[in-house]
Amino acid sequence: MAVRCRNMKRPDYGWICVLTLAFLLGGCAVSPGTGVATPPTPWERAGRAAQANVEAAADAPSLWLHQTFPGKRKNQYRYVWREGRPAMAVQSEGAISALRKVVHTGSAPVEQLYFSWKVASLIEQADLQDGARSDSPVRIVLAFDGDRSRLSAKDAMLSELARTLTGEEMPYATLMYVWSNRLPVGSVVSSRRTDRIRKMVIESGPAGLNRWLDYQRDIRQDFERAFGEPAGRLMAVGIMSDTDNTGGSVRAWYGPVTLRHAP
Repeated sequence: MAVRCRNMKRPDYGWICVLTLAFLLGGCAVSPGTGVATPPTPWERAGRAAQANVEAAADAPSLWLHQTFPGKRKNQYRYVWREGRPAMAVQSEGAISALRKVVHTGSAPVEQLYFSWKVASLIEQADLQDGARSDSPVRIVLAFDGDRSRLSAKDAMLSELARTLTGEEMPYATLMYVWSNRLPVGSVVSSRRTDRIRKMVIESGPAGLNRWLDYQRDIRQDFERAFGEPAGRLMAVGIMSDTDNTGGSVRAWYGPVTLRHAP
């Protein structure tokens, strides 16, 4: 079943801003997805059931939304059953778009993130250190709140730009888990445009292709390693594949994404 966009009465807090910052400054603006509500897929239900305790404080769990970008081709996302798993398949052909959701975590901090992915091939020309070629076959994107008084003058200006364009400030910080062609696992790459967006390499090279890879990450520990400071409140989570910079092609599958409080 193809994933459809859901109605949005207002921009999701923070998440549109992180995409504004990451991609508007690279030449495209952000537009929230529109469309009609559809029943959750088994992929969504699996993630929702596993993190019921995390979102218990919310009146209702947030929906996953398809985020597209004007002037950019969008990925094709669809629910499939892949090798005994509920999965979200993505086909990206010189394209970029994301599925993302706001996270309602209550007062207790979220620490554990569980996810999986399977990638058919790497993007031959991609280089995460080169802004003109910084595509990745798979990404998990996490947006955090924090003490905005710590922002540099440049980042404060960018946050104000995001507020002007979307009505909301950009997240204080954004951490992405990515797959690199060649950078060592554990590498952290800062965005050229702001150091409030950092990419952590958790898979590298072709050795893991064409099989499911499962991950459990301590996101607060990873955040502190990437940014050198404690993590604030987690605001949103998303999945994203992008081939727009290189014009490449990618097929990938994401397993359910779940969040849990510390044991």
